[in-house]
Amino acid sequence: MNRKYFQIFLALAVALLFIVSAASAQYDKTDGNGDKLSYVQQQPYETVKVNAPEGDVVKNVILMIGDGMGLTQVSTAWVANHGSLNIDNFPVIGLKRTYAANKLITDSGAAGTALATGKKTNYHSVGVDTAGNSIPSLTDLASEKGLSTAVVVTCNLSDATPSAFCASNKDRDNEEEIAADYLNCNVDYIFGGGRNQFYKRKDSRNLFREMEAKGYQVCFTWEETAKIETGKVFSVLDDGQLPLYPERGEVFKDATLHALSLLSGNEKGFFAMFEGSRIDDCGHWHDIPALINEMADFDQTIGRVLQWAEKDGETLVIVLADHETGGLTLLGGDISKGEVKGHYSTGSHSGIHVPVYAWGPGAEEFAGIYENTDIFNKIAGLLKLK
Repeated sequence: MNRKYFQIFLALAVALLFIVSAASAQYDKTDGNGDKLSYVQQQPYETVKVNAPEGDVVKNVILMIGDGMGLTQVSTAWVANHGSLNIDNFPVIGLKRTYAANKLITDSGAAGTALATGKKTNYHSVGVDTAGNSIPSLTDLASEKGLSTAVVVTCNLSDATPSAFCASNKDRDNEEEIAADYLNCNVDYIFGGGRNQFYKRKDSRNLFREMEAKGYQVCFTWEETAKIETGKVFSVLDDGQLPLYPERGEVFKDATLHALSLLSGNEKGFFAMFEGSRIDDCGHWHDIPALINEMADFDQTIGRVLQWAEKDGETLVIVLADHETGGLTLLGGDISKGEVKGHYSTGSHSGIHVPVYAWGPGAEEFAGIYENTDIFNKIAGLLKLK
């Protein structure tokens, strides 16, 4: 072989080796960057089968947000659970756009504000318009109409999504200011993490005492919370975010069902927002095993909510994402083995449309392609809040 052909051969061999190595790295459980890109869920959990009620009365609305949960996250969880999810029960599916008022790629602050208030706002803002003016949220409007309300999350209560429903601020990073806004949000059942912003504050205020003065039963453990049978609840179980699943146990499922049991005593109905908050973190971390666990907890909670709603007969259940996180791609795997292999394209959010799933009376309103602000408009219309 002459020198010219040898050099060509050597170049092709090196290129082929690079391609093979790069492809295999995507399928390793942990790649050279520390990304965890594959997982095998050997034992699937059981899913439920429910029938949507035949009536058209919408008395209650349950909005369930998978933070950062794009269609690929749902698909990955479906493969990992051997081809079955509780989300499979939803007969109506839509797609919504997620961009912020001043930026194509949104954050949870602007995205959550669009869902909660029906207004697009600037990146990193919560509960305000683009000029910084406070906007009423679904929980505000529902409370004014005499409906009961709940916000249950697995993140800090001063984090972006719950803040969009309970507070107003130009910058979601002003967490102590946001925490103080909870004194005026009037939500009946509040559950999550983030104790530090409520009592380890620069201004030395103890917001827990102030919440008690407002009539809330303040709890720091699930055992305390579970004993409450009536009245307003403010339950904050951790100094920071709640631990990842399964370390945090079943508290998200239990708090969700506990909230429903208390809210359902209101004959006028209720609006509840339940968020699987830490799905988003797993996308930022490029951690598929952690993602699968968070999706499992969220989907199992969906199953329990659907069973509750099936018995109630007048409850609309909506499951959606605020945005997608990580630019996740499902590259391979095996449904029968619960094996998934993926790849992330960004450490931040992406700008793709995200799915909306609807079940129960009024579900047909959520078919199609629309703006994230339309979620507010559709819910407010069905509950006659405006």
